[in-house]
Amino acid sequence: MVKKDTVDIVAAKVKQFQEAGELHFPANYSPENAMKSAWLILQATKAGKNDNYAPVLTHCTKDSIANALLDMVVQGLNPAKKQGYFICYGKQLAFQRSYFGTMAVTKRVTNAKAIDGMVIYEGDDVDYEIVNGRVVNLKHKQKFGNINKDKILGAYATIEMPDGEVYTEIMTMDEIRQAWSQSQMWGKDQKKEKQGSTHDDFKQEMAKKTVIGRACKKFLNSSDDGSLVMQHINGSDERSEEIEVQKEIAENANSEYIDAEYNEIIDDPEPPKREQPEEKLKPEPEPVNVGGPEF
Repeated sequence: MVKKDTVDIVAAKVKQFQEAGELHFPANYSPENAMKSAWLILQATKAGKNDNYAPVLTHCTKDSIANALLDMVVQGLNPAKKQGYFICYGKQLAFQRSYFGTMAVTKRVTNAKAIDGMVIYEGDDVDYEIVNGRVVNLKHKQKFGNINKDKILGAYATIEMPDGEVYTEIMTMDEIRQAWSQSQMWGKDQKKEKQGSTHDDFKQEMAKKTVIGRACKKFLNSSDDGSLVMQHINGSDERSEEIEVQKEIAENANSEYIDAEYNEIIDDPEPPKREQPEEKLKPEPEPVNVGGPEF
């Protein structure tokens, strides 16, 4: 049965990593519970319109299902906590981190003490220095009366380390909108968020999510950590981004406007410093026969 075979394969691989000392989970993380939650979610997950909304557990390859689960577990994430979700294109399934998942992974890998975001409005007093290409000593004074979602100038995110060092990322509103324009929900030639859309109604929170996502990604990519976790972080990102690109190409071939589930992609001009080989799972081929969860 697909469920038993796939989960057993992933569990065995995780155990192998742990015994080799390559993988250590936070005290409050249970790989078994995360896989149970993931399997329940996968049972209700469907492929896209071009694949007749087929259940992903019967439509996608066992290899890609197993690797998606492994990516999730190695990163210490749980989809039940909104830390990620599963996407598919063709026969391939991938796990994609959410905003919450990216923050959790960043804290785990870098030992960051806190990750915060703040919006800058017209009338705010913002001052900072740039030393060796990095923003330092940022000071932000804001009056309550300045808070207005239609008068946002930009946003910034800070990642505080245990030693007191603070990494700061700043984005203008134009840069934030450029990141939003990568979404499949952003129409052709659209210049700003549509009235009544998520980006418009929750503009402050969406702006903070965008700059925090970019800060975490840049901070992770600047790390020289060659651990198993970083290998799966990069590998998972590459697979999910490739699937998103292929989906957009296919849907654009049929229509100018892409009407698909929203999936924010953070624009990041800085590529990872190096590529790491990823672990590939090769489950033994067996007939696909989906059953319900046995948990």
